[in-house]
Amino acid sequence: MPADQQPGEIARVEAACAALAAGGKPVTFGQVAARAGISRTTLYRRTDLRAVIDEHRARGRDATALTGLTVQIDQLRRSLEAVAAKVRHHEEQLRHLERARRQDPG
Repeated sequence: MPADQQPGEIARVEAACAALAAGGKPVTFGQVAARAGISRTTLYRRTDLRAVIDEHRARGRDATALTGLTVQIDQLRRSLEAVAAKVRHHEEQLRHLERARRQDPG
C-alpha cells in the first residue's frame, strides 16, 4: 500500500457517495470529503477515489435524466387523455346534431 493511502478509504468514499445519493443530495467533492473524513485534495489527487466519486455523479445524472423523462411522459399522457376526452365530446355533439338533422327534414 502506498504511503499516502490509508486502509478503508475507498470504502469510506463509497459509503459517503451512497449516503449522499440516497438522501437526494448532490455528490460533491466537498460533501464526500466531509463525510468520509478525507481531504478534498486527496480526493482530487487519487485517481481511484476520484473514479468512485465520478461514477456516483454519473449515476446521479442518469437518474435525473430518467426522472425528467418520466415526468415528461406523464405530462404527455395527461395531455393526450385530455385531447381524447375533447374528441369524444365533439363526436357526441356531432351525433346529436346528425340525429336532430334527420328528425327535422325541413
